[in-house]
Amino acid sequence: MARTTSKDAQALIQSLRSAYAATPTNLKIIDLYVVFAILTAVIQVVYMALVGSFPFNSFLSGVLSCVGTAVLAVCLRIQVNKENKEFKDLAPERAFADFVLCNLVLHLVIMNFLG
Repeated sequence: MARTTSKDAQALIQSLRSAYAATPTNLKIIDLYVVFAILTAVIQVVYMALVGSFPFNSFLSGVLSCVGTAVLAVCLRIQVNKENKEFKDLAPERAFADFVLCNLVLHLVIMNFLG
């Protein structure tokens, strides 16, 4: 049974890898940005756990900034994806402009939260 599970897992990883190889470059760049934002949030949480969270609002601002940026990037990825039929009439430039504007509003709110 362990061999079957191992073979199934390897087959799943191989199929995911081959499917992701067909992903356009612009979507891969957005995926990399999402991973970077989430890793930055994780690093901040680990730092807070090790050192402490004296200015707690600063910690919350940093983590919420990273998570919010990642969520907005995922929304951008959904809108830019050519295979998504729901946003077929939306130009990629418009989707990017929405992303930039929403990021600006997000970071203005976060700067206000810092104090």
